[in-house]
Amino acid sequence: MRVLLLGSGAKDHAVAWWFSKSCFLSALFVAPGNLATAKFATNLPSVNIADPGDVYQACVDNRIDFVFIGTETPLFTGVVKYLTDRGIETFGAPSGSLKLEGSRAFSRAFSARHNIPVPRGSFFSDKDSLRKYLERHKGETFIIKSNSVAPSRIMLSSSDTEALMRFAETLFPKGDVLLEECLDGVPATCTLLVDRNGYLALPVTSDYMRKSADDQTPTGGMGAICPVPMLERLKDKIKEKIIDPTLYGMQVEQLSYKGVLTLSMMIRNNEEPYLVDYHVRLNDPATQAMVPLINTDIISLLYAMRDDRIGTMELSVSDKCAVAVVLASEGYPLHPLIGREVHGLSARLMEPLSDTPNVFIGAIQEDDEGKAITTGGRNITIVGKGGNLQEANKSAYDLIRKKAFRNLWYREDIGNAYFE
Repeated sequence: MRVLLLGSGAKDHAVAWWFSKSCFLSALFVAPGNLATAKFATNLPSVNIADPGDVYQACVDNRIDFVFIGTETPLFTGVVKYLTDRGIETFGAPSGSLKLEGSRAFSRAFSARHNIPVPRGSFFSDKDSLRKYLERHKGETFIIKSNSVAPSRIMLSSSDTEALMRFAETLFPKGDVLLEECLDGVPATCTLLVDRNGYLALPVTSDYMRKSADDQTPTGGMGAICPVPMLERLKDKIKEKIIDPTLYGMQVEQLSYKGVLTLSMMIRNNEEPYLVDYHVRLNDPATQAMVPLINTDIISLLYAMRDDRIGTMELSVSDKCAVAVVLASEGYPLHPLIGREVHGLSARLMEPLSDTPNVFIGAIQEDDEGKAITTGGRNITIVGKGGNLQEANKSAYDLIRKKAFRNLWYREDIGNAYFE
């Protein structure tokens, strides 16, 4: 199979690395790709992945059999339909299903219709009504986020009314904002491969969203662990309360598709799962944490999805644990510094089949002098593996400290809570 993967971030590097190990692969292309994917695939840096026609022409020029969409932009610009209408296999959410991610108002209403537990929340269209609400609930901790798609799904958790208002003012130009209760608990990300008849669950991760444990500034995701020890005993409850009603609702509302569906959840009191968000694609950094543990050939999974038999597949997963640590540019997430040189990278470090830990490259490119420079917020994900989370944590942080990636910052406690 000749595969084209659309994306350039660390999760796309991780998926490309997964593809590179397939016995069914004859050629791998990545558009636009990054300096790491160029080590084992053919990058197509000139392809505009938001332009369906441009992607199609790249498929024709390179005799592509299958297109894998790793990032959200091509989904929301109609690439899936454009390619499938022209005979190129591409799995992903069609336009009618994109509102599961693209509109939190829709996803909350969908959850209510199908009795899926979600945090209490309200939508606001102007800052005056939002301020009045916050003034009535002073001291309470809320999460505020955009109703629409936002880069990296950046959000803010805070009890500071003024901080919440300042962040909301950056979101209102995009439309309504969602203010919801902040649930205490363990975050969990469940990634499903879905087709018309069933699904296959990939390993569940727990993501670290804040810059630090007590941080109250906007953030995206700074790390993840896989697997999550406490979730094994809750898998039946998650299936019953979230997965099954979601897939049933998608069937009856004609939202089903072949592709990826990611469920961002919060496990309250170590017992009760709540749905926080739907994503119709892979998440970062959950993808980087789980991919190194999966032994099953990704193309065999694509064949199963094509034939609507993904629910019959069994996933082979390593018995090791993974700890993924994100290294970010100063100023991430709202104002990351770009153009800064990243020290510590080497060709060997980016080899796709190198020993643990894995190094997945995100917003970094080479300049005209061959130096690695930052081009965005999250630049590198280091994934340590071990017999338990403590060993995986040590593997990741030992490499980070040895390489001393100057100009990048990271959390120092990914996974600690599970072995302290």
